[in-house]
Amino acid sequence: MQYFLASFGFGLTGGISTLSSILWLVSPSVSCLFPRQCRMQDSSFVPVFVYAVFGSSRQLAVGPVALVSLLVSNALSGIVDPSEELYTELAILLALMVGIFESIMGFLRLGWLIRFISHSVISGFTTASAVVIGLSQLKYFLGYSVSRSSKIMPVIDSIIAGADQFKWPPFLLGCTILVILLVMKHVGKAKKELQFIRAAGPLTGLALGTIIAKVFHPPSITLVGDIPQGLPKFSFPKSFDHAKLLLPTSALITGVAILESVGIAKALAAKNRYELDSNSELFGLGVANIFGSLFSAYPTTGSFSRSAVNSESEAKTGLSGLVTGIIIGCSLLFLTPMFKFIPQCALAAIVISAVSGLVDYEGAIFLWRVDKRDFTLWTITSTTTLFFGIEIGVLIGVGFSLAFVIHESANPHIAVLGRLPGTTVYRNMKQYPEAYTYNGIVIVRIDAPIYFANISYIKDRLREYEVAIDKHTSKGPDMERIYFVILEMSPVTYIDSSAVEALKDLYEEYKTRGIQLAISNPNKEVLLTLARAGIVELIGKEWFFVRVHDAVQVCVHYVNRPTDVEESSKPSLWRRSGLKNSSTYTEVESNIVLEEPLLSREK
Repeated sequence: MQYFLASFGFGLTGGISTLSSILWLVSPSVSCLFPRQCRMQDSSFVPVFVYAVFGSSRQLAVGPVALVSLLVSNALSGIVDPSEELYTELAILLALMVGIFESIMGFLRLGWLIRFISHSVISGFTTASAVVIGLSQLKYFLGYSVSRSSKIMPVIDSIIAGADQFKWPPFLLGCTILVILLVMKHVGKAKKELQFIRAAGPLTGLALGTIIAKVFHPPSITLVGDIPQGLPKFSFPKSFDHAKLLLPTSALITGVAILESVGIAKALAAKNRYELDSNSELFGLGVANIFGSLFSAYPTTGSFSRSAVNSESEAKTGLSGLVTGIIIGCSLLFLTPMFKFIPQCALAAIVISAVSGLVDYEGAIFLWRVDKRDFTLWTITSTTTLFFGIEIGVLIGVGFSLAFVIHESANPHIAVLGRLPGTTVYRNMKQYPEAYTYNGIVIVRIDAPIYFANISYIKDRLREYEVAIDKHTSKGPDMERIYFVILEMSPVTYIDSSAVEALKDLYEEYKTRGIQLAISNPNKEVLLTLARAGIVELIGKEWFFVRVHDAVQVCVHYVNRPTDVEESSKPSLWRRSGLKNSSTYTEVESNIVLEEPLLSREK
């Protein structure tokens, strides 16, 4: 009960605080961003309730956002005139189609695709978007119109171009409220017992701004003005004739909406230290759009600014979404006449204060110290988002992220192993330079699955190691030639048919040069694949070992008896080694291994 009351309290403050930025969204001064015939409260009401039930993020605020609205407007303007009723019908149909796409992705559990979006991409994306959103609010501080754009340069150019129209009253009022918000946020964050001060910041700013506007009536301060009253009514989308034309647009909006929502949700989940279920997130967004389309809403997704307000207000559960929906409903029914006196600069101050928490400069510093490649990815994503827009920024960021993943997969880590003095443990010689190798023997560990994309790289590296095996060791004279190559395969979790064929070619190539290939500690699945492909019989069952050291013992024996090396491909050769404790696979043992679980792997 105590937890419920606490959650309700946080939800109440979060819901009330989020309402302030909802007012900013539905105000006439920004409604021109959205389809002209769509009432903003229709898209701000029903989806909020539905997402609170089906979504997984505790802070994500769902509703209409500028980016998706611009995509909708651009797509529909090429089909029908915005003044026609069909424009509204197609916008509602888009919400239904986007919702279906998102729900299907969630139902089929395709949320794993989101895993390819690295934290660096999300951080860079949210940081750049927060900067652009913050700059776009400066027009309410400056007192003149500023170009709306998802790119930073048009916004800055517009701010500079209109500098001669600057007005002091909205600037002073906006800055005063912003300072109050930042101070209250800092105090509430610094002292736990004063957290309520942090949550009360947005309402304090609204109250102060409204009082000043009512008392002094400064003409240069723009007010919210009249907001349409009433709740949305149930209606099913009427027009499906253009559904085929809208498929590409709905797919694009789905992708952008998912990336934006999941990006925000993952950032807030990390900030508030809980796990996010991507599949529930997709399904929740989809159901919210489907139900929203039944109440005249167009495509909705997670909002940067309103989610930030929610998070800053200490909302800990999805209850804040339900509270927000209830408050919005009651407000639209009874309180809209009161909202007309709220200054736009007060709402802008709330949004700027909220999005400032999404500027992840600390994350960038951390990435610079820890991983330069991730820092590069963060820089690329944030820079392209700032200068080329959110869509391009996200696509480039995800593209580079996937390119890094593919590069790592196609160029896996391969280590030359040496034996640590006084042990039977074999480790990477770059990490342990005191380890030593054996003349005539190359021990190589492949730290990745082997498949068609990386097998050529692996073969090239093996050829290099043949030439320079002594490069990282300080013990023993240079060897004249290689007699054995031992592949330590314990890290190899999978091997495909292309890699199997390449392994056959490698074995034949080694055989022509008098080199014997030995395999150490493959797991059961890999061993079964090699057996089915005939590799086990080709190489010889006696050349498969449980431990690297067992393979080395056998190989050292033949290096010391060069007259026997030419016979190393004969299946019974190992039996003449005289090593009674050798852990190679015998005929009986190998049959058991192929049918029963493989012997335990050595890490």
